[in-house]
Amino acid sequence: MTLNPADTAFRDRLSAVLPDDVFRPVEPRYLEEPRGRYAGQSALLALPRNTGEVATLIREAGEAGVGVVPYGGGTGLVGGQIAQDGPARLILSLERMNKVRDVYPDENVIVVEAGVILADVQAAADAVDRLFPLSLAAEGTARIGGNLATNAGGTGVLRYGNARDLCLGLEAVLPDGQIWNGLTRLRKNNTGYDLRHLLIGAEGTLGVITAAALKLFAKPPRRGTALLAVENPRAALDLLSLARSQLGEMVSAFELMHRQGFEFLTEALPDVRQPFETPPEWTVLIDVGLSADLDPATSLEKLFEAAMEAGLVQDGLVAQNQQQANEFWYIREMLPEANRRIGSISSHDISIPLGALPDFIAQGNAAIADIGAFRINCFGHVGDGNLHYNVFPMPGKSRSDHENARHAIKRAVHDLVDQMGGSISAEHGIGRTKVDDLERYGDPAKLSAMRAIKAALDPKGIMNPGAVLREA
Repeated sequence: MTLNPADTAFRDRLSAVLPDDVFRPVEPRYLEEPRGRYAGQSALLALPRNTGEVATLIREAGEAGVGVVPYGGGTGLVGGQIAQDGPARLILSLERMNKVRDVYPDENVIVVEAGVILADVQAAADAVDRLFPLSLAAEGTARIGGNLATNAGGTGVLRYGNARDLCLGLEAVLPDGQIWNGLTRLRKNNTGYDLRHLLIGAEGTLGVITAAALKLFAKPPRRGTALLAVENPRAALDLLSLARSQLGEMVSAFELMHRQGFEFLTEALPDVRQPFETPPEWTVLIDVGLSADLDPATSLEKLFEAAMEAGLVQDGLVAQNQQQANEFWYIREMLPEANRRIGSISSHDISIPLGALPDFIAQGNAAIADIGAFRINCFGHVGDGNLHYNVFPMPGKSRSDHENARHAIKRAVHDLVDQMGGSISAEHGIGRTKVDDLERYGDPAKLSAMRAIKAALDPKGIMNPGAVLREA
């Protein structure tokens, strides 16, 4: 059957097999996304307490032909958690499945349910003197199931990898309601197709992740942070090369920020303390995790001196304590909030081969200038090639004044990304907002295989319909 929003038949059906407290009225937050661009439709909301209840919900939804929209922390930026049209959906929130099941410090493994908030995973690791390195601006709200479903990146990818690289095993419910017990702690397991990697990054379209076994790491004994002013992105890449030659794989993060981001902070968040009286054209935020015999400040000062001698930096600040380091990172973490308050016309989460980054930025700026007068805030995880290349109206204008330009801007940026061998989605996923982009820029053979996998695992098309792939 197809559920009409006004019908209660499906709800009554579920009530016969699940306790009433699994269901709640749909609050507005389940129908909104962080930037306020998309609004979902009214739907039935279920908050299961365990994997068995998830399996029951999905099995019943399959039999009734009702779409299931998995919901984590609601922090996704591509509409993957928001069903905007079509028949009413079942919103499946994992927030009550928020237990840390086990911690194995000697194995460097933690087993958590999908509804655990990312910051709580980090805290549980810290409690046993370990590090869970996935870190992003929304870590106080984002839930680990959503992080895995989108293969989240964040600031530590340079050293530790994406969410995919941090996962050893999964427990998940497949579209037919079967529970896959793949919650292994093994680091070697060569027994056929790897469903773990299939579900990670699938954005809930092939099943619902209910728990995960995650990698932990020894904490670097000492950490250091610095802000270094560079002339251009090419100098930033040369600085990254120099840092690696001096510090090897101890470089944990390498973030690039343009002057426009600092100006947005001044405009939208004037209480944020800024380190430079006049913002440099480009700034690099570098974070290192060092062995006990190395002093972070001394190591970063030596890097600064070598970079000055090579003509790569013009100014710099080395954090002398953790409070200063936190202040440096706070600037980077508040850039997305400043962007949100200014209001972008078109935002782009892209990745480019490292060597092509300077040319992309120069050519991208020129392409945008050909369309009109705009402000561009380009920043991101340049150490792994991930840029957030966002276009904003000029002062006195709003994004609503440029609705006609949005498509042209996005097309210009994504065409250039494609020409340079990059990706139109680096760490946010496809969701619903980039389905057309995936069809335009995706490899035909890959798209064909994706559709075949979707049809095989989810023949009724109930799992997050309309996300990643267009509904059949």
